[in-house]
Amino acid sequence: MSETHNPFEAMQARLRVASELYGLDDALFKVFMAPVRSMIVSLPVHMDDGRWEVFTGYRVQHNIARGPAKGGIRYDLHVNLDEIKALAAWMTWKTAVVDVPFGGGKGGIVCDPAHMSQGELERLTRRYTAEIMDILGPDRDVPAPDMGTNSQTMAWVLDTYSMHVRKTENAVVTGKPLGLGGSLGRPEATGRGVLITAREAMQRLGKPLAGATVAIQGFGNVGSQAARLLHEAGARVIAVCDNHGTTKNERGLDVHALLKHNQEARTVGGFKGGEAFDKEEVLTMPVDILVPAALENQITGLNAPRVRAKVVVEGANGPTTAEADPILLENGVLVVPDILANAGGVTVSYFEWVQNRIGFYWREREVNEKLVEYMTHAFHAVFSTTDKYKTNPRIGAYILALERVSQAMQHRGFYA
Repeated sequence: MSETHNPFEAMQARLRVASELYGLDDALFKVFMAPVRSMIVSLPVHMDDGRWEVFTGYRVQHNIARGPAKGGIRYDLHVNLDEIKALAAWMTWKTAVVDVPFGGGKGGIVCDPAHMSQGELERLTRRYTAEIMDILGPDRDVPAPDMGTNSQTMAWVLDTYSMHVRKTENAVVTGKPLGLGGSLGRPEATGRGVLITAREAMQRLGKPLAGATVAIQGFGNVGSQAARLLHEAGARVIAVCDNHGTTKNERGLDVHALLKHNQEARTVGGFKGGEAFDKEEVLTMPVDILVPAALENQITGLNAPRVRAKVVVEGANGPTTAEADPILLENGVLVVPDILANAGGVTVSYFEWVQNRIGFYWREREVNEKLVEYMTHAFHAVFSTTDKYKTNPRIGAYILALERVSQAMQHRGFYA
């Protein structure tokens, strides 16, 4: 059987294994295998050169038993329905793992934001928001930034939604600018979650984080923030790559200088404090910690036997295929799964939503302290479940999530 790189099928494969171990009721298993709602919209947009372009947008809600759907909106040429369905399902499990009262949702538009003006992006965002208005809202579905989107995108969503409901509704999105009710600590939250779980994983192996060697694939928000925070915690970041370049230094990269270079050059390539390497090698370097923080399906059945990291902390969603999991386990690689490792973002998004709802805002120190508490508790809950069921951490995380979501659904019952 060939290896599947379909992200929704990969999610289903993990879910099936976890369900069998947990003994999930067949009816609930069938419910979890499909999203509760999938919306596809056509988005006509007037472009700067006078043309009209029609884009395709998606919004999927996988499960809302524990609260409103929560999940980002991504702008990318490769966005497709199966990817959005998988990401929505991962959000269901992710929010359950960190025990915040949300369900799973995700959205996306097939476009290339790098080749669109601010005006075109604004018109696209506002049209998309207007088309999915019926399923949005602080108690229905709360988007956030993802690949190709940012706090400005969320500001446009907020404004468009607010204009339609005739009142300012800050809690309709998270990841907003601070002046519109965004939370301190949100931009680095996912990277901070990577730091926290990496530290816990190293402690589980009886090793300190300080002095540990790190390789990072991807240098967007998650990869760059994780690099900075790991560096500041005393780890030695020795290799980093992005779509356009690579840089490594066995003695350790000067991450602060690299961040400045990346801001100016828009790539880590050409950094004077390191040397280039084949970017495929980043996944197989002999390091203590590997952070895949790019796209799905990076560690596969083909390259998993060559992964030499002691710990893999999944900063990206779905970077490891189902076929790679048993290989990593057999080779003694400790994997901190994506639905735990990168849950720092949705956790602080929850904090932002709470602050919007109560109209009271916390200091950054308070946000970060709460994040450490939530992520540490989630880490130990996942590994306690892993040990109880004698499985790997990914399936342990799925079982923990299944338990929490299925309990909510059983309490609610089925409306018929």
